[in-house]
Amino acid sequence: MNNIFAFYYSSIGKKVLMSLTGLFLIIFLTEHLVGNLLLFANDQGKMYEAYGDFLVSNPVIRFIEIFLFLGVLGHAILGVILWFKNRMTRPVKYKSFRLKDNATLASRTTIITGSVIGIFLYIHLKTFFIPSRFSAEKVSTYELVVKAFSNPWYDAFYLVALFLLGYHLRHGFQSAFQTLGLRNKTYTSFLDLLACIVWCLIPLGFAAIPIYFFFFHQAASTVIMGVH
Repeated sequence: MNNIFAFYYSSIGKKVLMSLTGLFLIIFLTEHLVGNLLLFANDQGKMYEAYGDFLVSNPVIRFIEIFLFLGVLGHAILGVILWFKNRMTRPVKYKSFRLKDNATLASRTTIITGSVIGIFLYIHLKTFFIPSRFSAEKVSTYELVVKAFSNPWYDAFYLVALFLLGYHLRHGFQSAFQTLGLRNKTYTSFLDLLACIVWCLIPLGFAAIPIYFFFFHQAASTVIMGVH
């Protein structure tokens, strides 16, 4: 038990936990994106609503949500601790210690991108999760999506946050496998391809949703109503 606590309190222990929680959150992002792609079904949200009802009524999913919350919280706390620890171990002034020569821009701005993502997550939960889960009356999650993404300011913030998420993931994904000792010559090409999917395609997939609902949803709904 003492060895476990000693490992946690060490820098490498925190980095390993940071990597594991980050990879866990990437898996969630992938699953969340797959579910959100149902918004493009052009069925007035029927499939998306069914998907949302399944998540709410499934006790296993509700149990996993607890670990998801703990994962997000743990990842954020570890990130802040490691950032402050790195700052404390580099007391030399910039004029004699050029940080940009020793760390990439992505690693230097991780605390900034992570903070913006945290703000975005709070707004996102307040807009969608809380009304759909804790409202006294039945709330249509599809209507919440339509209403939210009809606001250009919300869309703009959403897209900026996704851009920063991609930048955050680009550094985080590579760093996680490096920390876990899984990045070597044998798997470099595969990990580079997987990294591109994570930091590029996932944010692009989410970004397509506000773009679709702001520019194309009303026209598509009109066509469907005309057919019926």
